[in-house]
Amino acid sequence: MSSAARRKERPAKADAPLLLEDFLPYRLAVLANAVSRAIARRYEDAFGLSIPEWRVMALLGVSPGLTASEVAEATPMDKVAVSRAVRSLIDAGRVKASADAEDGRRQRLSLTPAGAAIYRRIVPLARTLEAQLLADLDAGDRAALDDLIDRLEAAAQTL
Repeated sequence: MSSAARRKERPAKADAPLLLEDFLPYRLAVLANAVSRAIARRYEDAFGLSIPEWRVMALLGVSPGLTASEVAEATPMDKVAVSRAVRSLIDAGRVKASADAEDGRRQRLSLTPAGAAIYRRIVPLARTLEAQLLADLDAGDRAALDDLIDRLEAAAQTL
């Protein structure tokens, strides 16, 4: 019997054994990791970027001038991962850091012209990969998925 059939067949009881493959947080993590790995291969092959590096570039592409702390707050990455990604992007000449006008200890980040050129090339690829991922879902499914994700995110905030 498939996991999906087992989930439909029996409701989860608080004292029932926890089958990891049926546990929603685990299933979401597996899905997120699978999607990230597939996309990471494409970004790495085409642009030499890791997922954390792309996330930093994606944010800076629409919100230049963020600090590394602001990037960490806006993404599901910890400060260490953001710091490594930023350092790598600076070393590669894709991001530049400038001292904040009000607080010289803070660095404001922005894409360099080379980074902006890569960003403009990746956006269509990202949109294509997203479309491929969602191809089997009709408009109603997509709307329901967006609603469910929003509701799960809100519920997670209350945990």
